[in-house]
Amino acid sequence: MNDEPNDQVNFPRYAGSILAWLDRADPGAHRRIKGLRLVTAYGLAAALGALQDVTRDVPAGVSVGSLAAAFALWASVSEARAPRAESSRDLAVLCVAAALGACSFALLAPLFREAGRGGAEFVLVSGAFCVGYLKRFGVTGAGIGSQLYIGQLVAYSMKLAPMDAWAIALALLISMIAAIVPRMLSGPAERPVVLPALASEPAYARRAVSPAFAMGLQAASGALVVALLNAIFALAESAWAVTACVYVVATSAVGTAERVRRRIYGTLVGVPVGLACLPLAEHAPLLVWAMAAGAMIVYAMALPDRYDIACGAFAFALIVTLAASGVHSIPLLAARAWETLLGGALGLVSARLVFPLRLVR
Repeated sequence: MNDEPNDQVNFPRYAGSILAWLDRADPGAHRRIKGLRLVTAYGLAAALGALQDVTRDVPAGVSVGSLAAAFALWASVSEARAPRAESSRDLAVLCVAAALGACSFALLAPLFREAGRGGAEFVLVSGAFCVGYLKRFGVTGAGIGSQLYIGQLVAYSMKLAPMDAWAIALALLISMIAAIVPRMLSGPAERPVVLPALASEPAYARRAVSPAFAMGLQAASGALVVALLNAIFALAESAWAVTACVYVVATSAVGTAERVRRRIYGTLVGVPVGLACLPLAEHAPLLVWAMAAGAMIVYAMALPDRYDIACGAFAFALIVTLAASGVHSIPLLAARAWETLLGGALGLVSARLVFPLRLVR
């Protein structure tokens, strides 16, 4: 008679089921490798940025580690080349783009803040336009546009000013090291990513409008509406509404509607699960960070084909990492959820009204 507990007997079966699911979702382990690279780049940048000898000349109010980690993480997400040399080149370019975005916000935000409440959000409109418009230059262009906006977003969240230029430059150097080293070690096992085809140039009033220009206007229009709403009603997390609006805009109005639907599904699942794990953030922060790392690996695996799962995984990772960093206000964390839904809805409206693009098969 076997006296072993059932959980010990069934553990190999559970492990086998998990591995089988991973093989179905990611045959060849290509995306898992990329997910591990994202986590490694983020952790390496955060660790280097936390060294006192590295950041001793940086103002006390600026976290170089967090800034560099954001640059390296999202550069690794946007990079999509197969050869190591091309990947390393693109990672360096993408980190520079993020630093330029942060510098642009640090320089322009003080001018817009003089316009009144919520003025700084208007700077994000320029980054929103770049996310859509630069897709005309392929994978690298799309990544550069995304990094310009990410740099602005991080600078917005950290309230960077012109005096923080040295911190941005230092974060740039750290992020390049943190992003390139894991890519060099991952080898040629990763596959390139192909962007969806852009729509043909639609004619409006006898004038051809570039699809990339239309996408840029759609993203910028939604971001501008969010900035105006924030100036009027003082939204708690307006930047997340802008972000949702920017990244749901696809190469067609139908594609945008599909991305909005999937983002809503993912957010409605990921945020409640993250909120349910808030007690762990106080009593087991190491476990929370491990769960967040696992969620980012799932994010990398699901992003090309299952945008809903990717959004859910990222929403979960965002909530638990904020909680582990000391943010425990449930209304504030929940605001990131409903304002994300608001931004998605505005992105859908923009895609339907501002130079709508038809689907290309």
